Amino acid sequence: MSSNVNATKKLTLVSLILMIFTSVYGFNNIPRSFYKMGYAAIPWYIISGIAFFVPFALMMAEFGAAFKNEKGGIYSWMEKSVGPRFAFIGTFMWFASYVIWMVNVSSGIWVPISNAIFGADTTKDWAFLGIQGLTGPKTLGILGIIWFIFVTYISTKGLDKIKKITSVGGTAVVIVNLVVWLSAIILVIVNHGFAQPIEGLKSFTTTPNPKYAGNMLSALAFVVYALFAYGGIEAVGGLVDQTENPEKTFPKGVMIAAAVIAIGYSFGILCIGVFTNWSNVMSVKGVTLGNASYVVMSNLGVAFGQAFGASQATSIAMGHWVARFFGLSMFLALTGAFFTLTYSPLKQLIDGTPKLLWPGKLGETRKEDGMPVNAMWIQCAMVVVMIALVSFGGNSMAKFWDILVNMTNVAMTIPYMFLSIAFIAFKKKTSIEKPFEVYKSYSSALIWGVIVTLTVGFANFFSIIEPGIEGDMATTIWQIVGPVFFGLVAILMFSRYEKLSKSSSTEKSA
Repeated sequence: MSSNVNATKKLTLVSLILMIFTSVYGFNNIPRSFYKMGYAAIPWYIISGIAFFVPFALMMAEFGAAFKNEKGGIYSWMEKSVGPRFAFIGTFMWFASYVIWMVNVSSGIWVPISNAIFGADTTKDWAFLGIQGLTGPKTLGILGIIWFIFVTYISTKGLDKIKKITSVGGTAVVIVNLVVWLSAIILVIVNHGFAQPIEGLKSFTTTPNPKYAGNMLSALAFVVYALFAYGGIEAVGGLVDQTENPEKTFPKGVMIAAAVIAIGYSFGILCIGVFTNWSNVMSVKGVTLGNASYVVMSNLGVAFGQAFGASQATSIAMGHWVARFFGLSMFLALTGAFFTLTYSPLKQLIDGTPKLLWPGKLGETRKEDGMPVNAMWIQCAMVVVMIALVSFGGNSMAKFWDILVNMTNVAMTIPYMFLSIAFIAFKKKTSIEKPFEVYKSYSSALIWGVIVTLTVGFANFFSIIEPGIEGDMATTIWQIVGPVFFGLVAILMFSRYEKLSKSSSTEKSA
């Protein structure tokens, strides 16, 4: 992202805010939040913005300014602040979060394809090669495995034409947001109200979802969704030195961007309530976390047709075309992201860490383009195994998507705890030059570091235990399995590295 900025042209306040917004804001988070919590999701977005997003973004800004010349990214930040073991485990967990994201999206990408072709999510009825026993999650799992092997093969060739698809998909998703906002404003005027009624403060504190209603544990577990929605902020840490008057502009830009993003998510959830009645649309059998966004977009087309007197058949057709456009937009955006994320986190991990950490030829990169081809194929094997285990573990589509989405949310937020803990140690080290500081004293850094760490920690704790308490042990187990497995792999790899380093230094001294 920062490489696109002209070195001689500094970022202004407005351009900085726009860059943070595009890095963090994700439309898909809005329909999923409405599906889980209705309007009651809004306060949690605001609380998470205050307790996590703003302080964490400012921490990343300080890290980025202090280590702007380091090539190892977040590994360098943590290694110089805490130590190599902590840094490697934290960075490996960060890499692992993208592996789990790829497990999710390899299976999930077929939902936008279905919407793009049929105007609706028909994946629950798909059967691989027509085989009766291979339906629903099993079919999506097999297709996901084929897709990921294909993406890995293309990515190892070093082709970067896929970047054009990324920009097209990104533009289409921006148009989707504008369509939703403008349509909601028009519909609230034409229909003189909201499809999901606002009944005072109660609407923002009580969810229409019976699974969550009156269940404080479920509500607290939802915080992970809000934290995930703010994900990606660590990427803006490298923009400090490219910002005009960074001491004043950067913290102001982060604060304003956080407010804009929190308002954007909150306004988006309200917009969905304009044309979507939760009981009539979201509680219908077949609606899952995997297809909630497409159900909402299809419903927008139907609601728009009905508001202007179109027949039922025409309104449904409009719904299908809106779903087709959204499905195509998401497919293009996800495809672009996929090809980048197949190699980018892995390359950063290998480039930033000592070569002895990687057994055999795992840490080798191709001379022509720096691609870590061997590691990419090992990554492919891990993703394929995880897709197979999750998709063949049960037949319920709703359960399948719950497991995948919850696994992703937990895996992608845990690394933030490593970074916030490392920040506390970073502020204590006077030997590290800090050209940009928002947290002027160590005590303020300690307080906010603890707040961010506890916010992420408790959110994940509640997210993990809540399904198990409700009787869904499979989701609880899978949320634990991913991070624990990759954490153990990181510990074993680092222990091996320490032994090799000791034996190597012993041989040299001899």
